[in-house]
Amino acid sequence: MLYGKEHVRRYLETDGDEGYVWRRDTTILILTTTGRVTGKERRTPLIFRESDGRYVVMASNGGNDEHPDWFKNLLAHPDVTVQVKGDRFRARARAANPDERARLWPEMAEVWPDYDKYQKRTVREIPVVLLERAA
Repeated sequence: MLYGKEHVRRYLETDGDEGYVWRRDTTILILTTTGRVTGKERRTPLIFRESDGRYVVMASNGGNDEHPDWFKNLLAHPDVTVQVKGDRFRARARAANPDERARLWPEMAEVWPDYDKYQKRTVREIPVVLLERAA
């Protein structure tokens, strides 16, 4: 099973032929952020869902009490790159507002039911993140 750096490498090399579909038949995109400390590109494979022309991902970090590094990076640098299969594009990332989060959370938990478990495991509110294609 692909995971981490190997997942990213294979996904990029094959334009998602390997790595787009992951466990439980979920789909994966590659998010590229700019490191808030290093300024270097950081790539992360993330479960996603499309909603209203945007891509939705969760900053769950497996239910840990700290946000994932990729989320901290996009707070500092919200202009990101996204790859969905062979489609690479610039996007603007932002945390969903409370109304959006309330609507999108169940949609994402449908895709990956463990998100509900992760939220129960942590004191922080797990952000729902919207990736909006740049014009």
